[in-house]
Amino acid sequence: MTDLQTPPGAAVGAAGTAAPTVRPGLLLALVLCGQFMAVLDGSIVNVAVPTIRTDLGASGAALQLVIAGYSIAYAVLLITGARLGARFGYGRLFQAGLAGFTVTSLACGLAPGTGWLIAFRLMQGAGAAVMVPQVMSLLQRTFTGAARARAIGLFSGVTAAGVAFGQIAGGLLVSADLFGSGWRPVFLVNVPIGLLLMAAGVRLLPRLPGDASRGFDLPGLVTLAAALGLLVVPLVLGHELGWPAWGWAMLAGSVLLFGLFVVIERRVARSGGQPLISGRVLKAPGLRPSVAGLFTIMAAYSGFMFTFALHQQASLGHGALKAGLCSAPVAIGFGATSLYWQKLPGRLHGVLPTLAGVLLGGGYLLLGVLLGGGAGIGAVVLLETGLLGLVAGCAYAPLFARALARVAPEDAADASGVTVTILQLGQVVGVAALGSVFLGQVDLPAPAADSGHALMVTLGVNLVMVLAGVVFAARSRRAGALSGAAAG
Repeated sequence: MTDLQTPPGAAVGAAGTAAPTVRPGLLLALVLCGQFMAVLDGSIVNVAVPTIRTDLGASGAALQLVIAGYSIAYAVLLITGARLGARFGYGRLFQAGLAGFTVTSLACGLAPGTGWLIAFRLMQGAGAAVMVPQVMSLLQRTFTGAARARAIGLFSGVTAAGVAFGQIAGGLLVSADLFGSGWRPVFLVNVPIGLLLMAAGVRLLPRLPGDASRGFDLPGLVTLAAALGLLVVPLVLGHELGWPAWGWAMLAGSVLLFGLFVVIERRVARSGGQPLISGRVLKAPGLRPSVAGLFTIMAAYSGFMFTFALHQQASLGHGALKAGLCSAPVAIGFGATSLYWQKLPGRLHGVLPTLAGVLLGGGYLLLGVLLGGGAGIGAVVLLETGLLGLVAGCAYAPLFARALARVAPEDAADASGVTVTILQLGQVVGVAALGSVFLGQVDLPAPAADSGHALMVTLGVNLVMVLAGVVFAARSRRAGALSGAAAG
């Protein structure tokens, strides 16, 4: 089986025909830089919270909205962004999303007050939601076989690096206090990078026409966006606000709207229309169990990163920069194996997510034992977390490749939107669920021993989540969805 089903340097057009691209390697670098910025902004602002509070006189609830507004808009609008890309062209929508992200980053950095900053953060998340689905769609259309698996590995590595580097970069920028600007550079740093990427995009992005026949399914769009909003808002804000009654009401409402969405989609399909999420996409071999496995693994990983940082800063006395550096081995390991897992012997590829998931659960359990008594972050813990990241990448990246391996090119946008949305929801659910478990055990700030015990309990829940992912990984293997590239 060949690495590429289309000639090198060619992208598959909206109707499945080949369309020329300019240097696929440069295109890959361009879109992954955009992806990196979007992931980075989900975490870079966390370390700037104290200076934002002082500078703008922001309340605790307002600061939560500054942090969470980005994730809320991003998660809610991802599938809509994917459908817009299919209709109007992936390259065109990538540029539009990048432009919106860059402009709103500038607006965030210049915001005169808290209300303005919250509004601009919501718009920044919307820009990212338009841009990011086009990344995976362009990778799906430009690369096939082993080349596609390598590109998806890079996507996974960039995602992991962005989460960790955000905290490190944020700590450096805030500590530097450039020209007395305090927190503002954490947003303004996106502006020159975004402008450079936009200029490069004019030459590098393929001019693929959109498919004007792709319908919007407006009732489906509105219903799904509302359902996701009702789900994400309480998950993001709930643990900080003490899980108020309105949060539970929103969660219940989301269940009802998700049910209504299914009814709407079935009705659209029966009437010969184009549902927002095609049944053909959901029936792609291995997609559903692979995505379910990705959800649980990402939830456990994101929840761990969040609670590990809380433990360090609130109980071990680490500053934001030191906490970010101590978390770096996990992300470095995650990114490394996301990039290079295919170099392992081919006979291991099929079983790799299942085997890695078992080892990952054991790694979380071991880390809980090491830190449960309130011990500091020494060389042994850093080594163990680095190995934890390596194993997590071996579980995550092959599942990602498996999920999209047998999706038809014409369904790339829909499959990309679904997959990236599920990953984002996994991050939100992981932080909310594991953050609640951790904070339910201890009131911060707390002695290191108390916080360590809470972290040990939380890592026990991580183990359960990962074992659920192992079950889904085994089911996806039985569905025979491993890509030809991975098999090679």
